[in-house]
This record gives sequence, C-alpha cells and structure tokens, in this order.
Amino acid sequence: MADPMKIRATLVGDSTEVRVLMSHEMETGQRKDAAGKTVPAWFIQSVTATHNGKTVLSAQWGPAVAKNPFLSFKFKGGAKGDKVQITWTDNRGEKRTDEATIG
Repeated sequence: MADPMKIRATLVGDSTEVRVLMSHEMETGQRKDAAGKTVPAWFIQSVTATHNGKTVLSAQWGPAVAKNPFLSFKFKGGAKGDKVQITWTDNRGEKRTDEATIG
C-alpha cells in the first residue's frame, strides 16, 4: 500500500481549496532499468474527491502524469469541520483513500 496522501483543505471565501500530494511511482511503461528491461507501466488511473458523500471531482489520468503527483482544485459548499475524502486507483488495481478536515 502506498504512503498516505498529504491533503490540505481550506475555506477561502465561499470556496474550499483542496491541495493533495499523492505518493506514487507513476511509471510510464517506456523506461528501461539498468539491465535494459522495460519497467512495467504503473500509474494512477482515476482520482475521485468527495465532500459529504457527494463527488466534487472525478478525473481519469494516464502514464504521462509525474511521479508523486500534486493536485489542486476548488469547490463550493464546504464548511469548517467538514471532511473531504480523496481516493485514487491505479492500473494494478491498488487503491488508496485518505481524508482531511476543512480548516
């Protein structure tokens, strides 16, 4: 299982700003190792963010996203103390879910 995501959710006016740092190798499947063998593709395919059970962000990613990706987005309707939950799934079927409290 991957390391926990670092998530910050802050209320800015009437919007909630969410910043997420995900820990993932994000291999494209095109790089070769020291022995000359191709390193298999391994990357995050989908990311979902929910607030109070409602999806506020849904994204499909591919192998062109950098290692340990950073994601930032805003949505309306958050309040201090509410929870924001981020879930990603990679092409190997591994999944990670973490949450943060809006501050």
